[in-house]
Amino acid sequence: MPIPILMPALSPTMEEGTLAKWLVKEGDSVASGDVIAEIETDKATMEVEAVDEGTVAKILVEEGTEGVEINKPIAVILEEGEDESVLDGFDAAPSTPSPHPSPQRGEGDTDGSAAQANTSPQGGEEGAQRVSDGKVRGAEAATPPAPEKNADRIFASPLARRIAADKGLDLSAIKGSGPHGRIVKADVAGATPGAGPSAPKKATASSGSELVGSLPDPRLYYDDGSYEEVPLDGMRKSIARRLTQSKQELPHYYLTIDCELDELLRVRKELNARGETDSIKVSVNDFIIRASALALMKVPDCNVSYAGDALLKHKHADIGVAVALDGGLITPIVKAADTKGLAQISAEVKDLAARAKDKKLKPSDYEGGSFSVSNLGMYGIKNFTAVINPPQAAIMAVGAGEERPVVKNGVLGAATMMTVTLSCDHRAIDGALGAQLLQAFKVLIEDPLTMLL
Repeated sequence: MPIPILMPALSPTMEEGTLAKWLVKEGDSVASGDVIAEIETDKATMEVEAVDEGTVAKILVEEGTEGVEINKPIAVILEEGEDESVLDGFDAAPSTPSPHPSPQRGEGDTDGSAAQANTSPQGGEEGAQRVSDGKVRGAEAATPPAPEKNADRIFASPLARRIAADKGLDLSAIKGSGPHGRIVKADVAGATPGAGPSAPKKATASSGSELVGSLPDPRLYYDDGSYEEVPLDGMRKSIARRLTQSKQELPHYYLTIDCELDELLRVRKELNARGETDSIKVSVNDFIIRASALALMKVPDCNVSYAGDALLKHKHADIGVAVALDGGLITPIVKAADTKGLAQISAEVKDLAARAKDKKLKPSDYEGGSFSVSNLGMYGIKNFTAVINPPQAAIMAVGAGEERPVVKNGVLGAATMMTVTLSCDHRAIDGALGAQLLQAFKVLIEDPLTMLL
């Protein structure tokens, strides 16, 4: 029986991805464990492994195709002794429904992605995927997809459909260049807007007939040709969806405190001067990560995640570190930062940041965590507020260290001060608890030798 390889879900929130590259071609023999393709999500590039032995009989989705939905067949493998006569029904590469129910997730998530990203205790039910060490195991479906019976159906990728709708294109008038005539992004990107009979008339700004969320589409307010439209990539879509959900569903409140940095800067300079190699240079941010982790251990009721009917109290402080990327950001996690010294934290942050910029992080590198640090001090930002990254319940926004006038014992002087603002989820952390966390953090930052013990 032909074995379909399905588009895998690389994380519980993944809805679609880009089939970046095929590492095999039709007619190639593959064995279990062979890497056959590379998949790009909004934040990472991962390899797909074959589960079964056989011959790659048909590639259903060409490399470079964006917006490939999870659970969609992307290729077909034939077992030994089978010929191409058993491939009837795979030409259209229809979507295959997920065999598992999905836990409740944010609006717009595709059912089954959470189940697909994990293997059952019995070794994996049909349709499930296995994700490990940055590689995804291809899935085996129970039965081949049913042949497409509607000859009038227009086959187009989800991304191509969205672009066509935005530009007012009639898909029936466009010839697809994808597998079996499927319309892909390249076919609609260069097409003339309004070329098809279904092109809508431009709405007026007051009509409100087109919406982005609950607001009118901004394009309604501007004349054609007065702006350049840049389609959202997967990362920007994910940021927009997750942070909108966070601000809508998590009751944020904010606490701000000033910390003196002079002693920390002195200790940092001394530590770096004693470094055995130039490769280990501790940054102020490394101190902030360690101080955050130790503060969470001192105030463990803040080291939590809200789970609806319970609070999850984490045993270690897993600290997310916001890393700016071209067109977005990602928050890789320093696991159990409370157990690691400054040098280890420094090395780990550098490695995570480098892999983040190369899109080589695994989902386990950036999903979860119990707390995050977002530092914009290097840009001269004095203070700001950050949006909580679920399932975490708090995030610390760190401003620049700068010389300011201060009064000590009634005497005016100068000191290097840093403003930090803590955003908390009020469902999990009350105001007094958040204040205790900031107090513990301030003590550690202002007396950095205590965090070296």
